[in-house]
Amino acid sequence: MTAASEAPEVTLSRIRHLDLAFEPWDWPFARERQAEIAAHFARVQETRAVWNGRVLLLRHPRQEDDVFRATYFEVDYASFLAWIHWGCPDREVFNGFGMGVLRGSDGAFLLGQMASRTATAGRIYFPAGTPDRNDLRGGHVDMAHSVAREVEEEVGLVPSDYRAADDWTCVRTEQWIAFMRQLDVDVPAAELQARITGWLSVQDTPELSAIHLVRDSGDFRPAMPRFITAFLAAQLAQA
Repeated sequence: MTAASEAPEVTLSRIRHLDLAFEPWDWPFARERQAEIAAHFARVQETRAVWNGRVLLLRHPRQEDDVFRATYFEVDYASFLAWIHWGCPDREVFNGFGMGVLRGSDGAFLLGQMASRTATAGRIYFPAGTPDRNDLRGGHVDMAHSVAREVEEEVGLVPSDYRAADDWTCVRTEQWIAFMRQLDVDVPAAELQARITGWLSVQDTPELSAIHLVRDSGDFRPAMPRFITAFLAAQLAQA
């Protein structure tokens, strides 16, 4: 964990188009440390409800004006989690994921707190997830689909419940690249919070344990990662 006095730099940029190609690749980190990775994942499973599915990680990020281009490859979740827990030793690989920035009609933002059984227990984010093969369309990663899928899975909202912005905010910090898409809902944030909380209460294994509102910087919490608070600060400053 990076100390507060050594907080990583966070950069934000507006993106109009995402060009995210998929290219199979044999990741040396995953291949060469396979035994260590398996042992590490077994230890994680002792306290967290995680399974070794498949995810897509990002390489070769580059921004050209308002277009962001990159390539994705597929790897097992155990390798991805070990890479994160061990400090992202391969610095040419990134966790590039989409986030649904939920905002109520009164301008307040809604974020979810990860449940205790998840790999990121207690952390507070917008609905998000690392893309997987379900998000591939014609040899490219469809980040809009990934965001819509995660929003539905985590908070029970479908595309007809919100208006998705045409553009994106790309938030980068170290090996994390978040593609943030604003999703405006035509009800006040507190009403939407109550609706989502009710939906979570009837789920067998919800990914979230609580929904938090952010109206100003006084609502920031320590469990919010630096890139989240940097994004929120920029949005609140504009408002």
